[in-house]
Amino acid sequence: MEITRQAVTKHLALLEAANLVVVQRRGREKLHYLNRVPINEIADRWIGKYEGHRVKALADVKNNLAEKSDD
Repeated sequence: MEITRQAVTKHLALLEAANLVVVQRRGREKLHYLNRVPINEIADRWIGKYEGHRVKALADVKNNLAEKSDD
């Protein structure tokens, strides 16, 4: 993937401003880590509403298989 150093720096600065990345400084180095809290909140907000349907569907499959094995 071709990307300039300046472009990477700009993207990391945007992620840091959005609180999606946490920066830890070690001397001249800047280490970037994902901030799990807002990422989990986004996942809960966007994916969480579909999770109940998925869990119910899996439970239904399990129950149907259990009923067939009892026959």
